[in-house]
Amino acid sequence: MSYREYWVEIQEKREELNSLISSYWSGYSNLGTWEFWLVLSLLVLPLFLLYFIDRKRIFELFCFGYTVHLLWTYIDLILENQNYLIHTRFLTPLLPFALTVTTSLLPVGFLLLYQYCTNHKKNFYVYTVILSAIFVYVFMSLEKGIGLVEFERGMNQFYVLIIDISIAYISYWFVIGIKRFIHPNTKER
Repeated sequence: MSYREYWVEIQEKREELNSLISSYWSGYSNLGTWEFWLVLSLLVLPLFLLYFIDRKRIFELFCFGYTVHLLWTYIDLILENQNYLIHTRFLTPLLPFALTVTTSLLPVGFLLLYQYCTNHKKNFYVYTVILSAIFVYVFMSLEKGIGLVEFERGMNQFYVLIIDISIAYISYWFVIGIKRFIHPNTKER
């Protein structure tokens, strides 16, 4: 098969897949289903918690939350495209299926944890493990129980826990690095 033939076939399969996903969404995840409204509430409700953000540190905190969001979104896209982690209900077929979790729930949760730990001189590493365990073994178990998420190809909650912790730690190190770069002579909070 030539270069051009590959791309023609890839585009045809992609259009076929997009049509199939849109049909699935219309039948099982549309505005008329309770799952749609649950998924929408998982996107919107955590954003109200941003009211409690320390406005003096808004850039630092949003930088941390945004880093969590980006890393989780890219990792989830890889897991989703390789059929390891499947989100069966989603807001729209046009956006990543785990948009609610990777855009709102996880970033806001970890952002508030980061703020709490740095304000009260708590060990971020220990608290991250606890919060990640809650997200994975409580929240994700509920998601799995009601059919919002499925694991395939050997993926399980322990792997998600490791990913969750890793992303939070990388985000933490990234923000600490930026703080040290901007203010090299100040001590970390």
